[in-house]
Amino acid sequence: MSKQRVLVTGAGGFIGTFLCKKLSEDGYEIKALAMPGEHVEHLQSLDIKISIGDLTKPETIKGLSDDIDIVYHLAGRVTDWGPRKVFYNAIVDATKNLLDESAGKVSRFVYISSFCACGMGRHLRGVKEEDPAYKTGVSYGDAKLEAEGLVERYHKEKGITYTIIRPANVIGPGSIWVKDVIDRLKNSFVPLIDQGRYSASLVYVENLVDGLLLAGTKDIAKNKIYFFRDDYDVTWEQYLTDLGKIIGKTPSPSIPFKLAWILSGIVEGLYAPFNVRPPATRAAVAIMGRDLDVDNTRAKKELGWKTRISYEEAMKTISAWIKEHYLI
Repeated sequence: MSKQRVLVTGAGGFIGTFLCKKLSEDGYEIKALAMPGEHVEHLQSLDIKISIGDLTKPETIKGLSDDIDIVYHLAGRVTDWGPRKVFYNAIVDATKNLLDESAGKVSRFVYISSFCACGMGRHLRGVKEEDPAYKTGVSYGDAKLEAEGLVERYHKEKGITYTIIRPANVIGPGSIWVKDVIDRLKNSFVPLIDQGRYSASLVYVENLVDGLLLAGTKDIAKNKIYFFRDDYDVTWEQYLTDLGKIIGKTPSPSIPFKLAWILSGIVEGLYAPFNVRPPATRAAVAIMGRDLDVDNTRAKKELGWKTRISYEEAMKTISAWIKEHYLI
């Protein structure tokens, strides 16, 4: 039996790197898409074919999906600030171009979205995959939801078989929920929102990758959406405190959610003309100040997915990475 051929966009990024390593270990034939000038030397030891292209420029990805069985589309803008147009270009336009390239060729298109597509700034505890999702004016979540709609439309109109993944807050060595938090703790401040009492709604990257492989290969996952969230009983107060201890810092005093939401919106508007990262964003407030424990039952029952690596094990790995990159 020939190896399955997999295309991974965003392969050089945080999740993409872990996914490529797992795919390589499991014997898949991998093609990785890298942006022009992107550093992907760390993937070359995995016997991966690296293609150079820009998903926002269709002419640069022509033929990318030829002879590919499964597409894992991870590429996009993963941050909490920036102009709406930039998010939509990197997430919506890029996804449309890849769908155009993949339609009629691949057997499965796996789109890695986010639970932020359900609507940012509102509580999501207990929300299931089939529940209504809403745009809320935060560009990242709105763009992810629109890209999901594109994937579903291409299924209806062009017959492409898909699976949509909505991960929770992905942590691990190199995650934005590690790097960005440590940078802010070191150089400025990270306040708790509403005393940090809500669940941090985390998923460890290797646990997520387990789910990606299941969702991309099981027949039951065809044309469905899945949440992946680990069963960690960890609040934002605990997670930020645990990270801070590694570098001898603590989170700042609490700010009420409504006040933080209003202030972050004002600050974003003030900083927008200068294209500079603001000290506070509605996206960060929405994630850290609402209960986002979506229902992960479908992934468990249909895919047999579970939390393999515990929070304690995850934090040991993260701690070692922080000490290597920040304290040495």
